Amino acid sequence: MTQVGLAISYLRFTKAGKTQKLLHQLKYQDKPELAEVLGKWYGEKLLSYQFSSTWDVITSVPLHEMKKLRRGYNQSEEFGKGLSKVLGIPYQNLLNRKKYTETQTKKTRLERLDNVNEVFQVSDIKLVKAKNILLVDDVITTGATLCSCTNLLLANGANNVDLATIAAGGSI
Repeated sequence: MTQVGLAISYLRFTKAGKTQKLLHQLKYQDKPELAEVLGKWYGEKLLSYQFSSTWDVITSVPLHEMKKLRRGYNQSEEFGKGLSKVLGIPYQNLLNRKKYTETQTKKTRLERLDNVNEVFQVSDIKLVKAKNILLVDDVITTGATLCSCTNLLLANGANNVDLATIAAGGSI
């Protein structure tokens, strides 16, 4: 069911590599500014390939409020805001996470798909309808979370949903 026009990542993820260390700093060591900087750097790269007119809005995979309160920020949101500043495309929170879920890091693809089933909801259908959306997240491994969010955005009238992540590959 998911139809994605473009799926792009800034970095390649390898277990125990530099990207994994960077992602752990983003998520667990109170470094939200690092995510925004990465978004700006990637935004510059995308700008050089003339992607600035591709999307109407940038949004991110949301964290559950409890997790966001504990961490203090959503690293994917900060990455999206960095992209937004450079590309000149508005950032909006189009999705909410209505259920708390366990970490995906040690789950199989099927377990991940089940874990994110019916977890998200659209915050305002009017903001989604007929839009070309860039959906961002920190890392794509199996694609379960991005798939769930994309299906929801498309089911609520989005024209197109493209994906961008800080990193792709492996599992953290």
